[in-house]
Amino acid sequence: MKPLQVLVLNAIAPRGLERLPEGRYVTSKDIAEPDAVLVRSADMHKMDIPQSVRAIGRAGAGTNNIPVKALSARGVPVFNAPGANANAVKELVLAGMLIAARNLAPAQRYVQELDPSGDIDKTVEEGKKAFAGFELAGQTLGVIGLGKIGCLVADAAIKLGMNVLGYDPEITVDAAWSLPSQVRRATSVADVLKNSQFVTIHVPLVEATRNLVNADNVGLLKPEAVLLNFSRDGVVDDAAVVQALAARQLGWYVCDFPAAALLRQPRVVALPHLGASTREAEENCAVMVAEQLRDYLEHGNVANAVNFPNVSMERESKWRVAIANANVPNMVGQISTTMAQAGLNIHNMVNKSRGDMAYTLVDVDSAVPDDLLRKLGRIEGVLAVRYLPVE
Repeated sequence: MKPLQVLVLNAIAPRGLERLPEGRYVTSKDIAEPDAVLVRSADMHKMDIPQSVRAIGRAGAGTNNIPVKALSARGVPVFNAPGANANAVKELVLAGMLIAARNLAPAQRYVQELDPSGDIDKTVEEGKKAFAGFELAGQTLGVIGLGKIGCLVADAAIKLGMNVLGYDPEITVDAAWSLPSQVRRATSVADVLKNSQFVTIHVPLVEATRNLVNADNVGLLKPEAVLLNFSRDGVVDDAAVVQALAARQLGWYVCDFPAAALLRQPRVVALPHLGASTREAEENCAVMVAEQLRDYLEHGNVANAVNFPNVSMERESKWRVAIANANVPNMVGQISTTMAQAGLNIHNMVNKSRGDMAYTLVDVDSAVPDDLLRKLGRIEGVLAVRYLPVE
């Protein structure tokens, strides 16, 4: 059997690539007609993605660098690794809170500029008063977005003795179960901004979250408050934050997204996108997305695709057909009828939908002829058909 070809656009942790074993897979940065693509930060929007591509795997949480809508129209799932880097981001948020609360950035700059030939001990004793800060215990942390990262941050803050106020209008059942019971529920973003000493944002960048903190609401923050953005560039209006800092309407802005407007601002700490930059996070993301990609390519199962429903079916037959289709009436009926007309008996079948997209797995009792695959592909609304026999 010909090995499956996986185009690798960025450096992917070796532990992840090990999940795509040699002999069954070829992974390389130079593949003309790949079956799948593994990517981290490379911008795929201007890339001519070959028609051979059946899946995209992003070794991270966000997919802003991938043309998801265009791939959905082709019936191509885009996998990511939600939660795999959550602990790394959580720890960086805690570090950001401490940097601001204890004035560590200006204090470190002060020490760097000391005269090594002078009386350092005396100078430090006189100068350290300017950097007196405050402790986290007893302060209120507002968490906007209660996914995996938001829940971990909330839990860690509570263990540090903080009060936590949380807001997420679209919280999932799994996240709700993970959320510590001590978290108080906020009714809106404004509620969080008004009632928190620290505010940390953990939401995806979509139209509804763009400039979530902006000129209209940044003034709701307390004058000494600390705003943290380790989520996405664009969920905070940088210009509004700079103006609020200058007007003493905000204490600190700590983020992971340097921008020209933020550079050299005295009360801004902008880090070079370090959120997932730990060895552990990179390995976790790579392993998770590689395993999802392999399960899809070999068995058609879908887990953690941003544009497909989660679908998993245990193999009960050697012969399986996977069909991506528009979520329209009578699609399952047409698929079943076409298979029956070809003399195939359906052994097991599952169909699920997500928004405009639906996905069907069918196990049949005998080999599937090429002509049937072509007929399935001609059904109006079918986007992609794959035959996945066990060799």
